[in-house]
Amino acid sequence: MTLAIQLRHRVGGFDLNVVFDAPPGVTVLFGRSGSGKTTVVNAVAGLIRPDSGHIRLLDRVLVDTARGIDVPTHRRRLGYVFQEGRLFPHLTVRQNLAYGRWFAGRARGGPDTDRVIEMLGLGGLLARRPQTLSGGEKQRVAIGRALLARPQLLLADEPLAALDEPRKAEILPYFERLRDAAEVPILYVSHSAAEVARLATTVVVLEAGRVARQGRAAEVLSDASVLPAGVRGAGAVLDARVRRHHADGLTELDAGGVALFLPGLTHGPGAALRVRIAAHEVILARGKPEGLSALNILPGRIVSIRQGSGPGAMIVIDTPAGRLLARVTRRSVQALELSEGVTCHAIVKSVGIAPEDVGAPGAV
Repeated sequence: MTLAIQLRHRVGGFDLNVVFDAPPGVTVLFGRSGSGKTTVVNAVAGLIRPDSGHIRLLDRVLVDTARGIDVPTHRRRLGYVFQEGRLFPHLTVRQNLAYGRWFAGRARGGPDTDRVIEMLGLGGLLARRPQTLSGGEKQRVAIGRALLARPQLLLADEPLAALDEPRKAEILPYFERLRDAAEVPILYVSHSAAEVARLATTVVVLEAGRVARQGRAAEVLSDASVLPAGVRGAGAVLDARVRRHHADGLTELDAGGVALFLPGLTHGPGAALRVRIAAHEVILARGKPEGLSALNILPGRIVSIRQGSGPGAMIVIDTPAGRLLARVTRRSVQALELSEGVTCHAIVKSVGIAPEDVGAPGAV
């Protein structure tokens, strides 16, 4: 494992008690605000000292309270990307990057400056100062500076939270590149299901200071019982591959032998993709519907139905393309006589899948 964590820490009335391992790739700490995500990251960074616990990064012990080990922050070989870029305003982009390289000292490994500049698209920004950059550009520079410190682990605490939707869409592909090309594991904090679906190789769900679930993104996001984002944030993740691009602007995907049509993508035929389908974008029918404008109709079988205290219900459906979630009303459940084991068809509008819900699956 890249990172092994066992922590107990109490702040006021909040009690954190977590144990989990983070393998190579992007491990996302996913949960509501106040669930303990930032506390965990700050303990790894050395910004807080836990009441008790053990943190091991690769072959190095960073914290072992039983043995009195607490490696100082500047010796932990970590990079940290915050919500805001936190760049030095009096330095150019080139000089901000050079600071990261200087901070690395004699540390070995990690990408060189030219590779980081190319990977993050910073070539045209090197002479500019932070006040002339957009929010997305600042975050790209902050990521580059962190990478050039040659860390053994990159920490990212909700790095997209302060950005608007266009800037988030700009930055997400760069984090995918980091995941697949930089060879630096990432511990990433988020409460956005869309970010998790795009980036995570492993998801650790935190709830009230405890680990509620850990696993692959597709498995965790299709488990409605542990989703921290509420029903509006629920959704499933499908693995698919580009079949072809059509003249009418649609891209046809192959998902487990089922055709999925999405608004035109830039990925070439054969490209592997990860597609998130939000539960509220799925409609159910008992029989195969005809005469609909929706292009995506997937046969399936109901695995479970979870009804809360409100008017809604969350239904889990197994399809040839993978597991889907559908958020419908309890009235619809009764009217359609839906129950576990019942066959049905899941209907998804092509335009209901946003560009930010489609990304590369990751090499890990």
